[in-house]
Amino acid sequence: MIKVSVMYPNNPGARFDHEYYRDKHMPLVKARLGDACKYYTVDKGLAGGAPGTPATYVGMCHIFCDSVEAFAAGMGKHAQEIMGDIPNYTDLQPVIQISEVVVGY
Repeated sequence: MIKVSVMYPNNPGARFDHEYYRDKHMPLVKARLGDACKYYTVDKGLAGGAPGTPATYVGMCHIFCDSVEAFAAGMGKHAQEIMGDIPNYTDLQPVIQISEVVVGY
């Protein structure tokens, strides 16, 4: 299993609409990826690791798929639509990482 993490840096003054991201963007992603997306999570940054520090990321999602190939196949024909929706909730550039899930409970 793989996890695609899409993270939005917590830049002062940046715009991020958590409700739109949670209620509209991520359901769009799931609908377009179909069965390639086993499930996803949405996170809202609260704080950094040290007391009193801001969260590194204002928001993020993690999309779980069977393989990189499954994710790429699901995303391929819908990437333009999905990426085109980003300005509806933020002016930030996401940081994306694909990881292999080695342990899950």
